[in-house]
Amino acid sequence: MIKKLRLKFVGVCMLLVTAVLAVVFLSVYTASEHNIERASKAVLERVIYEDSVATLPGDDTKPSFSLGTGKVQLPYFTVQIWNGTTAYITGGNYDDLENTETLSAILQSCMDQSAAVGTISDYGLRYLRQDNGLYTQIAFVDTSMEQATLKSMMASYLQIGLAALFLLLGVSFLLSYWVTKPVEKAWTQQRQFLSDASHELKTPLTVILSNAELMESAPLPGKAARWADNISSEASRMKTLVEEMLTLARADNMVRTSVYSQVSLSDVADDCALSFEPVAFESGKPLEYDIPEGICVTGDGEKLRQVLSVLLDNAIKYGADGATIRMTLQRQEKHARLLVENRNAAGPIPPEQLSRLFERFYRADASRGEKSGFGLGLPIAATIAAEHKGTLKAESDDTSTRFILTLPLKK
Repeated sequence: MIKKLRLKFVGVCMLLVTAVLAVVFLSVYTASEHNIERASKAVLERVIYEDSVATLPGDDTKPSFSLGTGKVQLPYFTVQIWNGTTAYITGGNYDDLENTETLSAILQSCMDQSAAVGTISDYGLRYLRQDNGLYTQIAFVDTSMEQATLKSMMASYLQIGLAALFLLLGVSFLLSYWVTKPVEKAWTQQRQFLSDASHELKTPLTVILSNAELMESAPLPGKAARWADNISSEASRMKTLVEEMLTLARADNMVRTSVYSQVSLSDVADDCALSFEPVAFESGKPLEYDIPEGICVTGDGEKLRQVLSVLLDNAIKYGADGATIRMTLQRQEKHARLLVENRNAAGPIPPEQLSRLFERFYRADASRGEKSGFGLGLPIAATIAAEHKGTLKAESDDTSTRFILTLPLKK
């Protein structure tokens, strides 16, 4: 639990940090792109409105824009189109474009666009078009430098961001240990108390049961005999609860009491079905089962028998009167799948209760009726399934409630 809490803390921290960095980088990228695009358009306006700076008398400067503290020169050229058919390059630092198919394709792409300012992505150009009545004047500026600048800038930011994420990941792990330290201490003390209390209660309960049995064997008046029987019955219930609590405490403390070996899940399921068949019949809920032979897993046979017993007992308790209970075992690729299904007695279990069935001491009484038990059977079954590297889940709809046990097959 503590490990999961730490991972959750780290995950939340990293998610928040990643979101903040993503927003910051996106804002920086958008602002940089806007600034570079604005500078590029300023070059276009200068070129087209001053009839190309390079052609002004006595002025041999080239169009440029500011980037940081320096000036960057942009390749450009200007074109005049007369009568919509004849084009002349009137300025710029592009060579060998006059009367070429490339120039024709660029101009065609430009004229096909309705906007006076735009880009021609196929050639990496930004244009500004102006209609002067007798002719149309177009200025083109190369955008490859813009893209290269943005890529270089974002590559640097990405490296900084990744370095910051790795640094914050380490800090988050350290903080997670500090934050969860009080929780870990309280959780350890709680588990130790539960384990010790459960263990210490077993001895007095055994004494109570022994004395109750002696009292029942002796000749007693009617009321005294009934009282002795009540003592024995309630002490047995208490002993069952203590044993279940001790099982969960050992699981929490990661004390492995199972002896793993090759187990025939088919035989275990068949034995459990035969044991519960009379119980189901007496309850008016016949048990049907389909168990193929030869399905083996690695695990503890007694623990797996306990899981199946919990599922069958649960189905008999909460199944509808007269309805059939079904148990099915299947081989699915690398897993064995055991299904225990019963028809709902009081409608489907609501999703918010279905997700809590494996919580300790929880019982969905509102939808399933008052039944005997402590609400520890399913949590113990889920714990045993997890110890065997399997899963136990519940499903419920208008027709039935199903518990599905999945275990890895014997390799």
